[in-house]
Amino acid sequence: MSPTRVNAGGAPALLELVELMTPSYLDILETAVYILVPVLCCLFGAKGILHYFQLESYQFPGYFRTLGRNKKHALLPGIVAFVFVVIIRLGGYYANNFLYGVGLYNGVTRVVVCVLMLILAALAGLLIAKIFTEKKAKKPFVLTGRVKRLYVVFFIVMTLVSVAEYFMLRRNILTGFRISLWPLILPLVVALAGLLAWPIEKLISECYFRDARRKLLASKDLIRIGITGSYGKTSVKHVLGTILSEKYTTLITPASFNTPMGVSRAIRERLTPSYQVFVGEMGARHVGDIKEMCRLVKPTIGIITSVGPQHLETFKTIERVAKTKYELIQGLPEDGSSYFYDDGSFCRKMYDGTTKPKTLCGADDSADVWFSDVTVSPAGSSFMLHIRDKGSIQCQTKLLGEHNIHNIVLAAAVANDLGLSLRQIARGVEKLQPVKNRLELMSNPGGFTIINDAFNSNPVGAKAALEVLKQFPERRIIITPGMVELGEKEAEYNREFGRQIAGAADIAIIVGKNRVTPILEGLKEAGFDENNMHRVDSLDHSTTLLHSLVKPTDTVLYENDLPDHYQEA
Repeated sequence: MSPTRVNAGGAPALLELVELMTPSYLDILETAVYILVPVLCCLFGAKGILHYFQLESYQFPGYFRTLGRNKKHALLPGIVAFVFVVIIRLGGYYANNFLYGVGLYNGVTRVVVCVLMLILAALAGLLIAKIFTEKKAKKPFVLTGRVKRLYVVFFIVMTLVSVAEYFMLRRNILTGFRISLWPLILPLVVALAGLLAWPIEKLISECYFRDARRKLLASKDLIRIGITGSYGKTSVKHVLGTILSEKYTTLITPASFNTPMGVSRAIRERLTPSYQVFVGEMGARHVGDIKEMCRLVKPTIGIITSVGPQHLETFKTIERVAKTKYELIQGLPEDGSSYFYDDGSFCRKMYDGTTKPKTLCGADDSADVWFSDVTVSPAGSSFMLHIRDKGSIQCQTKLLGEHNIHNIVLAAAVANDLGLSLRQIARGVEKLQPVKNRLELMSNPGGFTIINDAFNSNPVGAKAALEVLKQFPERRIIITPGMVELGEKEAEYNREFGRQIAGAADIAIIVGKNRVTPILEGLKEAGFDENNMHRVDSLDHSTTLLHSLVKPTDTVLYENDLPDHYQEA
């Protein structure tokens, strides 16, 4: 049937092109549109699922655990996409039937229907993304180069799956309409795209990795320092950077950049020949991660801040955590210097077993560098720093808590060996500023005091934060969702955390649903007044409750703030 000439709104060339299309070409176009409708719908609609993948650093075990915790946001986008695809395809089918019945079924109208179906699919996907993507994400979805490449692979995978499904499934009773079931398994399709994109990303990251290493090693006189630990590594990095700046131009990796790609980026973007010292933070979630970091940084100095129950979801045991942290010492040259804090446990065993030059830091004179005469107050800390064969000096710092003195002692030991005087070290200590969201003392327009320790939480850090809270006069309020990534012992650690809260706080606002039950049980076991125990579903609800309870003289500790993929639906 020849298409009827209609007003194309100033696009005669397009009309002529459509008129030249044979029925077979129009059939191919309609087939392509039917294939692309679910692809477009899911391409936009999967934003929330792709966000989870990004939050888990594109690691599949963490991604699937996150999907398990957020079943609604994991499954509903695909289900809703499936419904929209059925509606749009049926709409296209009946629209063509209607046009045929009124004598307007021609090349132009068939193309118009195809275009409208694609537009509706894209709009449906955007609507799905709007509904099922976190509205106030603490760490928003970022369209990085890696995400853009993942989107391309995702589009190709969906298109191939849709093509295969279209030609494999038999037509149903509605001629020309085929049901597309694959959107129902959208999270798995995302995972498949991630798996297929992995070799590409590995190649790209290796190129960046090698370029960063080449740039780092180009300066023969650059002092390269690696820091790792279950907790404290970011704080020690900032402390060390501040103290060393009294003598050296020092570059530290920014924020929590502690992965190979993050550190590579910091080196490539920030390192210049003017720097004399590079301090790299080294994070780990799996055995071998620190070894990979050492391949990049080639440190000559290694600092292990701590070993404890952190990331047990992936490590499974503390022994595997310790083994991974010790990869830093193994990565040092034979004459490389290693530094440990004497925890009486794993770090001490590492120190004892190390044959390379080593320094032990601690709280008494059995260590090489130690502290004494500690005075801790809401204004900060005062202590005496001792360095064997060098002497002692009084130090003042704005940092809260005795655990921060442990961090300072580690940094002071390194600074001493790099030639700083006691006076330079003390001057650097006095200049220290709290790291953002790590026991950060904040003023508040409402008059009450806020201690912001929301960056993350672990059993040792949480206990230290509660010790700091105790230094403040009553009333003391804590707002916390508890601790995560503690594996099978997570409930046990959170129950003990509840008991510790009972000894430090007067009011407890516990944020969460099922996960916080052990904290509430611990509070009750410790005899905490149930009238002062509050459970809320979200941080927003905790803020509303806080403002109904707080007084100008109160102190409020925010202990941990779970990222979006740990929120309970």
